[in-house]
Amino acid sequence: MRNDDISVTPESAAAVQLSDAEWRERLSPSEYRVLREAGTEAPFTGEYTDTETTGVYRCRACSAELFRSSEKFHSHCGWPSFFSPLAGDTIIERTDTSLGTVRTEVLCANCHSHLGHVFAGEGYDTPTDLRYCINSISLTLEPAE
Repeated sequence: MRNDDISVTPESAAAVQLSDAEWRERLSPSEYRVLREAGTEAPFTGEYTDTETTGVYRCRACSAELFRSSEKFHSHCGWPSFFSPLAGDTIIERTDTSLGTVRTEVLCANCHSHLGHVFAGEGYDTPTDLRYCINSISLTLEPAE
């Protein structure tokens, strides 16, 4: 993860702070690549792309609650899509120019792990006109009881 791109202040410091070795021990190599190095899983390969199970999506790295299934929609983009996070303070949004274009990266506010990107104005019929395009490997789904 590009920690130098995050303005870390006492208010924005990650609640979960582990060493690189501790993250590597906690996460699989694929999870580490996406969550800690801002990688992307291949489209249409993630376990939650088409899932319709009711529940809460949590950060795979730290288990923080991030999204609810009621905000998930089918965008047919190849990754799970949500129109809103669980609460505004569960994520961090920051400018990402890594591919020569300007995008907005989405990070877990609790551990600063990379989740995906958010896009606006694409014309989806959602209440926010936002698409939080999130890597399945960044999430775990806690089904509702």
